[in-house]
Amino acid sequence: MSTAQLDRPGPAAAKPSGGVLHRVARLRGTSPGRLQLVLAGLVALSLLTGLVAGLTTASAGTGTADLGNRAQPLLVEAETIYSALADADTTAAQAFLAGGLEPADLTRRYEDDLNRATTALTSAARRTPETGRSADAIRQLSADVSRYAALVASARANNRQGLPIGAAYLSSASTLSRESLQPQAQVLFQAAQSEVGDGYRAARSSWWTALLVLLLLALLTALVLAQRHLSRTTRRTFNVPLVIATAVTLVLALGVGGVLISQRAHLSEADTEGSWPVALLAETRIAALRERGDEALTLAARSGEGALEADFDETTGRLNELLADAAEVMPDGTAGSSVRSATQGHLNYVRAHDQVRKLDNGGDYDGAVALAIGARTSKTFTGVTDDIGRALEDRKDVFSAEIGAAGRGLGPLTVLGPLLALLVCGLVFAGIRARLEEYR
Repeated sequence: MSTAQLDRPGPAAAKPSGGVLHRVARLRGTSPGRLQLVLAGLVALSLLTGLVAGLTTASAGTGTADLGNRAQPLLVEAETIYSALADADTTAAQAFLAGGLEPADLTRRYEDDLNRATTALTSAARRTPETGRSADAIRQLSADVSRYAALVASARANNRQGLPIGAAYLSSASTLSRESLQPQAQVLFQAAQSEVGDGYRAARSSWWTALLVLLLLALLTALVLAQRHLSRTTRRTFNVPLVIATAVTLVLALGVGGVLISQRAHLSEADTEGSWPVALLAETRIAALRERGDEALTLAARSGEGALEADFDETTGRLNELLADAAEVMPDGTAGSSVRSATQGHLNYVRAHDQVRKLDNGGDYDGAVALAIGARTSKTFTGVTDDIGRALEDRKDVFSAEIGAAGRGLGPLTVLGPLLALLVCGLVFAGIRARLEEYR
């Protein structure tokens, strides 16, 4: 074998190519190669920006839609369950005080409360996952509502016959309501509030938005630097396709920025002027209903002042604080005037309650009952809850309007963003490809 044959390298000993990094290094060494790298970088950055623009607006749109179509309605349904059960307990006690055959309007109100609660329970069950504290609360509520209705029915039947055991059934029903139904409704309400908070965070899509801003800034910077490089190497001041690509990127940035800024502004309004006041007013109405229930159950028990009256005083203090907070949050408009009216009506109701207690403590039980369930006191209290209800409906309308405005433009931008990014890719390719042709 000759020396030449011994020194000839085999295929395995061939000089390695160096892979991708070696090829990139070779391209950087020539003007056409550098243009190819610029082209590849701009195209990749444009495609990534378009992808993230679509994902950002899609995420924001999905979060906003979920907030308006599921999270906030669940909060409203939870409040409906809570207030309906509290009102049912209060109404049942008032009807019991009337003795004999209950007044038709109170009977109808009690039945309407239970129907509202069960309807809202069914709707809330469709909006919650099968596991978790919300699902557990709904299952417990569904079971206990039937038990509660049976106890009240027994109390009413015995009361019509003048049997004292009716008061025991009513007490058991009220205990079930206050120790199981209303606490479970409160759990559901708190879980719904938590979901609304999560919904706002999802709708804002902060991480996607931050990434999109960085990519848009990077793309604009890369386009400007690419044009400066071309201007220096080709002795041409402008590369028209790249100038248009820069303008399209600016349009994309301004469009996305405008829509997302508008969305966040409306989400903020929906939160501060809608969701938060709704939760506050819901708690206010529930406290008012608890007050009325304490009064009626105290009289039904014929035991004078006791734990229920102490709870009335505590609830009154809490309700005064809630009304003051509501007046501060909603100083103007329909909601503000309704809250002010409710505040004055509550003062009048507390004065009437003090008179009820004076009569009862003085031995005039029948006079106390007549005043408590009489037209004047009932109208005063109903005015309080109706005023709170009007303010609540007003804030619900504000939320719906703001959420609708927040979602405006997100759907079209989910498609338009990637399309504009593809247009930028085409313009970049056309602008740099024309310069590459000059080297052939």
